[in-house]
Amino acid sequence: MNRKIILFAAVLGILAIILGAFGAHALKSQLTENQLTTFETGVRYQMYHAIFLLFLGTTSLVTEKSKKIILSLVLVGVLLFSGSIFLLATPAVTSVDFGFLGPVTPIGGLLLIVAWGVLFFDIYKQKA
Repeated sequence: MNRKIILFAAVLGILAIILGAFGAHALKSQLTENQLTTFETGVRYQMYHAIFLLFLGTTSLVTEKSKKIILSLVLVGVLLFSGSIFLLATPAVTSVDFGFLGPVTPIGGLLLIVAWGVLFFDIYKQKA
């Protein structure tokens, strides 16, 4: 399980760096300052959760069951949160109005919060 988690962490991290560079260079002239800031928020949260998964894959403080739950929550959460932000921030590039995805962003954020909550409660319930 740890290997799988670290592999997903690496993929999220690689994609965050690629998207960050893409935003800073290729999109800089195409997006408004507000859209670029929004895009960067998606990149930042994706990287935060890549680092979170790196921690998760290297710790023995969390049960295997909780690791599986957290991994699923983080992957779906990043897809919904960061993915919707990327699409919402780039209408000038995609020529598509992804405004209908607005409600998806907080659902993704909620899944990320729940992932952190699972981490907290899994460690909290263990005997010190």
